Amino acid sequence: MPHASLISVHSQDDRLTVAGRGAWTSEYADELEMAVNDTVHSYAKPKGVEIDLASVERMDTFGALLLERLRRAWAGTGVEPTLVGLAPRYKVLLEELSRMGHEPPPPKRRHEGILERFGHEVVNAAKDALSLLNFIGATVAAMLRVLARPRSFRFTSMVNQVDRVGFRAVPIILLITFLIGCILAQQGIFNFRRFGADIYVVDMVGVLVLRELGVLIVSIMIAGRSGSAYTAELGSMRMREEIDALRVMGFDPIEVLVVPRILALIIALPLLTFIGSMSAIFGAGLVSWGYGGITPDVFLDRLKLAIDLDQFKVGMYKAPFMAATIGLVACMEGLRVGGSAESLGEHTTASVVKAIFLVIVMDGVFAMFFAAIDM
Repeated sequence: MPHASLISVHSQDDRLTVAGRGAWTSEYADELEMAVNDTVHSYAKPKGVEIDLASVERMDTFGALLLERLRRAWAGTGVEPTLVGLAPRYKVLLEELSRMGHEPPPPKRRHEGILERFGHEVVNAAKDALSLLNFIGATVAAMLRVLARPRSFRFTSMVNQVDRVGFRAVPIILLITFLIGCILAQQGIFNFRRFGADIYVVDMVGVLVLRELGVLIVSIMIAGRSGSAYTAELGSMRMREEIDALRVMGFDPIEVLVVPRILALIIALPLLTFIGSMSAIFGAGLVSWGYGGITPDVFLDRLKLAIDLDQFKVGMYKAPFMAATIGLVACMEGLRVGGSAESLGEHTTASVVKAIFLVIVMDGVFAMFFAAIDM
């Protein structure tokens, strides 16, 4: 039988009147739970139930949970109990508990077809392009404000970024471009030797490095090295709400954080491109001497005939545009980071992938443009 100290039951014609009394709190958890279980077990299938709570002095979440269990036990048999005498201060608590377990199940994940998935990717690409266009506009506006108020420009921040993305990147740029030049020369000599045209490897290396590979390799490396760093830095600031703090203090985050970084890349990337191109040609000269028997004097004389100033200009003209692209994509993705480490990783990956993709696309566009103007 139910515990009379907390629950009393009166039955008449299979209609129950359940009266609660005392304190329905966690202090009496064991006794209350036993009383509820005994009541449900003893009166499993009534025709009607009225639960009178007028004598309940106190109720906490545990008591409300047991009351809800009691109500649902009879509701499951088709009998909906009627609550009477409930103190107004407990109504909100019982309403919240009554909603538990009745949330709609999440929609089943539908398998997407190839065309539907392709359509989603196209829409997402269009949204990214629009976001990038908006970010370019905001950055240009911030630069114009800096030009109008030069004292607001953070020159120290820009110099620090030039040191980080430029000077500190010199060793790895020298190493990678040197190896690229060596590989180009070795493969060129190996294939040109079949036709007795070893000397033409100098023409190939000179034109390819100065026009295309020098700036392309350096840009890809900077996108992976510095672009990812920009995204991670700004993303971490977003996660720690430092970006919001800047806005609260009246500063524009783009003017404070983005503009110095982009200008630093625009300054550093052409310098790194020049260093990388010279390193690649130096590596090609060493391999040509050791593997192809082309002495340094012959290599330099042939290089002077193979290239002119236009070849050098083409690569250098591309560098600032690629630097701006890398900086804009990296900063935009950093400012889109959410509040989780997973979001930071996703946007850092997206930053590198998008920057490399756009750099390669821009290289192709520049190649067609310079070919059209015969340069």
